[in-house]
Amino acid sequence: MSGTHQGSCLCGAVRFEIAGAFEGFFLCHCGRCRKATGSAHAANLFSTTATLNWLAGHERVKAFNLPSTRHTKSFCVECGAAMPNLQMNGALLVVPAGSLDTEIDIPPTAHIMMASKAGWDDRLEDAPKLDGLPG
Repeated sequence: MSGTHQGSCLCGAVRFEIAGAFEGFFLCHCGRCRKATGSAHAANLFSTTATLNWLAGHERVKAFNLPSTRHTKSFCVECGAAMPNLQMNGALLVVPAGSLDTEIDIPPTAHIMMASKAGWDDRLEDAPKLDGLPG
């Protein structure tokens, strides 16, 4: 998938644009990604060729690098929303899929780190599906 995508944080203070193709879309179930997202998994797009252009609020983006690991999370300091970041000395762009405001046409490549997934992550597809809030 190539093209241009726009994204933003929850409060709207940070806006960005991605130009280029995503080569992978991974759903990571490791404990670090669960902690970083507060969910069953992180959903990140990866590219070695796409470019990131901050349109507004770049000064409000902070990166947290977990010591002695390659785990990095960037986020808006106002609302905490996950934001894109460059890793591996700028060679890899990592974009949280939920931070994009435009649709993507690449399906998830794979669920990864399934050996360390949360016990409550079994059979999530069997949970009832509601179109709105529980009532």
